[in-house]
Amino acid sequence: MTALYLLCGLLAALGFYLATAHQQLRPALRRHARLLRLGAWWLALATLLAAIQALGPWAGGFAALTVVMLGLVALPYADAWWQQRSARRGR
Repeated sequence: MTALYLLCGLLAALGFYLATAHQQLRPALRRHARLLRLGAWWLALATLLAAIQALGPWAGGFAALTVVMLGLVALPYADAWWQQRSARRGR
């Protein structure tokens, strides 16, 4: 269950991030922002339910929020790093 809520939480964060206007990982996916957000909400709910099943209501709720927030904080940095790396390779 732990691996499931970790994976779902990171995928939910990725869905929310790919739906934003400023992301550069996959610019073509901006057309599907509504669908990405909807899928990310369902994954966030699955994260919460799996974490509660694994850890109990309080710890599971906090763990689910933590894994989604970790993804939401790390993805912009990963995107910037990837863009900088691509720009260096392109020169």
